Amino acid sequence: MENLTPKKIVEELNKYIIGQDKAKKAVAIALRNRWRRTMLPQELKDEVLPKNILMIGPTGVGKTEIARRLARLANAPFIKVEASKFTEVGYVGRDVESMIRDLTEISISMVKSEHMERVQEKAKNSAEERLLDLLLPYPKTQRATNDLEEKDKINETREKMRAQLRAGKLDNRYVEIEVKEKIMPFGVISNVALEEIEMNLKEMLGGLLPEKSKKKKIKVSEALQILTTEEANKLIDMEKITKEAIQRVEQTGIVFIDEIDKIASKGHSHGPDVSREGVQRDLLPIVEGSTVNTKHGAVKTDHILFISAGAFHIAKPSDLIPELQGRFPIRVELEPLGKEDFKRILTEPNNALIKQYIALLETESVRLEFTEDAIDEIAEIAAVVNDKTENIGARRLHTVMEKILEDVSFNACEMVGVTVTINRPYVIEKLQEVVRDEDLSRYIL
Repeated sequence: MENLTPKKIVEELNKYIIGQDKAKKAVAIALRNRWRRTMLPQELKDEVLPKNILMIGPTGVGKTEIARRLARLANAPFIKVEASKFTEVGYVGRDVESMIRDLTEISISMVKSEHMERVQEKAKNSAEERLLDLLLPYPKTQRATNDLEEKDKINETREKMRAQLRAGKLDNRYVEIEVKEKIMPFGVISNVALEEIEMNLKEMLGGLLPEKSKKKKIKVSEALQILTTEEANKLIDMEKITKEAIQRVEQTGIVFIDEIDKIASKGHSHGPDVSREGVQRDLLPIVEGSTVNTKHGAVKTDHILFISAGAFHIAKPSDLIPELQGRFPIRVELEPLGKEDFKRILTEPNNALIKQYIALLETESVRLEFTEDAIDEIAEIAAVVNDKTENIGARRLHTVMEKILEDVSFNACEMVGVTVTINRPYVIEKLQEVVRDEDLSRYIL
């Protein structure tokens, strides 16, 4: 974190997101302030609260991507939720505290993966020994023998088999292993709806459910993975992982609340607006700082960074209740995307769309080449269609590109070694219906 200066953070975000410098600057400062806070004396550290951010801008301009990439940079637990999916306490639907419970689960998965990675080599060695025991079991007489020559022969055979195992030569052989699975305390469920309930209960009850072992014949390659996971689970301390995960949520967690404009009340006090205001009031204590009970323990939300976003086409930020407005002191407006932005999005980022399609078709030995005038035309058409119909920002490029490359993608397996050049006439030919028919372009989302 110390090396992640605001400028460095913006540079990293620039690799994936075009434009929106104000928003990048705001999140970069917020992330840096987290590190600065860790350098403070304890009595002052607890007083410094995160400055939550409200992003205002149309869909598809990079709001979610900025928050997601920020979390990756900081290796922080991150969750995106839609405010419109929550309902006021007392109504059927998800309660706002579930976002913190879900964030905690994400953090535990993150920390557990890190701990599993550290013990992976040791776990794999133990799993290998177990697998060799299955492939080449020691006869009882040989285990007990004092004959050194006999033992050497056994070990020599075992080492030869180990070499074959590591070389992948035994991958397609079958072995019988015991597989553990959690069982529900009630009988067999056949109804589809009840099966979903069973899955949800398994997730909620987690380690409280009894386990049943059953023998199963599987390939060596799959058995090695299962046994490695089992051995790794023996080597990690779940209590320590849970404690570390909760601390990570509390100190570095990021919650991205999308569509916050959908719960803004527009000056009315009846009908659906009552429920919207109720959701805001339920959200307020979590954003202000409270304690949420999870199955892993209590989680404090005081230092979680909340980034909210909305298009605010109908409602305004001032339509949110004043207390909630006050909890998002940093406000940034994101700019709509134009033709030049689209051209840069197509070519510049590390995950640029054109780079993605070239890589995808290379897997079929088809070479894609885009001329400058083709890129210019794609950007122009995306901008025009966004202007004529609903502006969905960079998402428009995805479907425009799919339409252009539909035939190539479909026939790629029969075009091995072929080079396809995408130029302006090719783009116009593929998209002429879309541009000509305004109603048709509405279906290109």
